[in-house]
Amino acid sequence: MSPMSPDGSRRDFLKLTGLATSGLVLAAACGTPEAPPGPQPSQTSSRPVPRGKPKSVPREKTLMLANGDGSDVGICNPYASGFNHQRGLAAMFEPLYFYSAFTGETIPWLADGQPTYTSDNTQVTIKTRKDASWSDGKPFTAGDVAFTLMMLKDKKNTAMQYSADMREWVKSARAVDDNTVEISFTKPAPRFVFDYLYMKNDLGIFLVPEHIFSQQKKQAEFLFYDPAKKWPVVTGPYQMVDWTNQRRLLDRRDDWWAVKAQIAEQPGPQRVIVVPFTDPTNTAQRLINNELDSSLDLRPPVIKQVVKENPKVVTWTGRSAPYGYIDWWPQSLFFNCAVPPYNDPDVRRAVNHAINRDQLVSVGYEGAGTISQLPFPNFPPLQKYFDAIQSLLQRYPTNAHDPAKTEQIMTSKGFKKDNQNLWVDKSGKRVDATIYGLQDLTTDYGPILAEQLRAAGFNASHQAPSDSGTRIADGSAKLFLFGFAGAIADPYPSLELMHSRHVSKMGVQGDISTRWKNADYDKIVERMSSLPVGDPGELPLFVQAMEIYLKNLPHTPLLQWLHRIPFNTTYWTGWPSKSDPYLPGAFWFKTLPLELSHLKSAKG
Repeated sequence: MSPMSPDGSRRDFLKLTGLATSGLVLAAACGTPEAPPGPQPSQTSSRPVPRGKPKSVPREKTLMLANGDGSDVGICNPYASGFNHQRGLAAMFEPLYFYSAFTGETIPWLADGQPTYTSDNTQVTIKTRKDASWSDGKPFTAGDVAFTLMMLKDKKNTAMQYSADMREWVKSARAVDDNTVEISFTKPAPRFVFDYLYMKNDLGIFLVPEHIFSQQKKQAEFLFYDPAKKWPVVTGPYQMVDWTNQRRLLDRRDDWWAVKAQIAEQPGPQRVIVVPFTDPTNTAQRLINNELDSSLDLRPPVIKQVVKENPKVVTWTGRSAPYGYIDWWPQSLFFNCAVPPYNDPDVRRAVNHAINRDQLVSVGYEGAGTISQLPFPNFPPLQKYFDAIQSLLQRYPTNAHDPAKTEQIMTSKGFKKDNQNLWVDKSGKRVDATIYGLQDLTTDYGPILAEQLRAAGFNASHQAPSDSGTRIADGSAKLFLFGFAGAIADPYPSLELMHSRHVSKMGVQGDISTRWKNADYDKIVERMSSLPVGDPGELPLFVQAMEIYLKNLPHTPLLQWLHRIPFNTTYWTGWPSKSDPYLPGAFWFKTLPLELSHLKSAKG
């Protein structure tokens, strides 16, 4: 049976299980994890960072955000090691296309209209806008697109993000004229434009100015930040004007081409300041004091308190639970399928039956959450795929809490319980069910999950040491908690994450995976890669892939991930919301320029 009833409080639950301490602190804030920066340049801490001379801007004209730290100071080249778009820098960059995960809307931006593929999908032609320009006044052209793709494809730039993808798919890219780019592929690539040239959530390549990057001998080491030179040169609505470890200042470009072209309104904030996210308690107090307008998303107890204390703070769902929206990062319990006993799908299913997901929500998330049956976000464009596999979910249920089934499976596999009621193998060794999580990301529901498994006989505990990431990546973690980001408009990106190409050898750090391999599954995913986004042919292949997945259960879905983001309306209105879902509300996404163009002064 479960350690306690689902309607109990988190504090009571932790007391009963011995996990509480006197003065239990609120769970820390978190969001979609920042894209992990590469190794920092050796000179990062000692190199001089140019300072700007920003003018004074009053608070009521300033947007104050909290996220990240100051470790990436002075790195504006989106392909330099250490660059991180999630800390405000996305305000400077624009794509060929924006895409809203909630509305399903494609918004041509630097592109003029939709892409044109050849009948065999081995080439695509894209028109670029004639009225787009860089911040130094130079026209934005098709040459910038072609140059960016070929720069990433260049073997000398293998350390750059997306470099491997460009070498995999791009045969050549050339500017036919100033406003026409032609991209030829190494194989049919009907998904290429959507996968790489759309900005959606944290995905999409950054386009760089050819007239500057072509002059750099070491493009991956070029930092591209110098206020005196007005670097970086960008197309977006904001420009970096000063930067220290304590804060970064971006000022609105009143000559932003998109306003002149009448495709966007001028953003309300004259200045954007991003300060480090130190801890949830400090951030909460600053939001209550109107010193911040938004921050990295907060855990349920924290945002509940902020909303209570400041009547001007709203969320995606107004001032009521669950205080947020479903993000694209659903949480799963990952098994290391390369090591016993989790190399046995029956044991994995035994663990699955020990999990009470409703309790994870009611206790871990204080009721402000949603369980997950599948490793996909509950986005409207994906619903038709979910509907197609309901019969499979009845055969292979992922959310069937049934401790008796756990007992039956483990006993049939030769496991017995010792004098502390914990499973041991035939040699008398306890089944290691240590669950590795990430500090401030899984410490709200992770301990509860561990107690559920322990009540079912597994020697479980939730651990979030500083080296969790390493343990997860090199395979030393047998069980771990992580999100599964990928699917937005269709399920392929998430399915592709389970392809065996992402599996590394034990002890070798690589992509986050379960180290599960299935040749039949791989073939199905490869067939899907040759279909355009949303092609009718995806649906039957999806059903085939999910039957293999559900039967093998290399990880088990737990919870939908919610972005519980505070929006302070004291100074700014126009935030995304359930009633106006023009974009996800995460300012750390690459869609930030569009979000900023919606913000208006609350003072009128």
